[in-house]
Amino acid sequence: MLKLDRIKETIRTIPDFPKKGILFRDITPLLLDRRKFKYCIDRFAQAVKGKIDYVVSIESRGFIFGSALAYKLGVGFIPIRKEGKLPFRKHSAAYDLEYGQAVIEIHADAIQAKSRVLIIDDVLATGGTAAAAIKLIKKSGGVIAGVYFLAELPALGGRKRLKGYPVHSLIAYS
Repeated sequence: MLKLDRIKETIRTIPDFPKKGILFRDITPLLLDRRKFKYCIDRFAQAVKGKIDYVVSIESRGFIFGSALAYKLGVGFIPIRKEGKLPFRKHSAAYDLEYGQAVIEIHADAIQAKSRVLIIDDVLATGGTAAAAIKLIKKSGGVIAGVYFLAELPALGGRKRLKGYPVHSLIAYS
């Protein structure tokens, strides 16, 4: 049986990417290992509480986990994309990254009012991306059922920005 520490040691750390001072967590080695990837999706699915209507993921690495989890749960998948990538009416939210600023968007008609939505992304750092995703979902009329991450960087305080929402991370880096 796999354990979460085996997952953590599979993720490679690359210093100074995408800019000096950032420690990038490369999930590619994890994705190459079918057993470990399946284990992560199964762990996410086991953590889900209550009925979920949609899994929402944030471009781009979040899509990998989000689409697989939506399939496993038998629910719809909704992508949140970087600015300018969606062709239809959309809602937008700007946010700060630990190394800059960005805008994300969701199709305005993607979420039906009062739908229960689970957000999933690869890494919780400062929480800016997830907080922006929450704004988009709420603006669309959705209810946040949880915010899930493969990995969390607690020293960056991202969980504080998500106060009031159920947050679940499989692994954490000190």
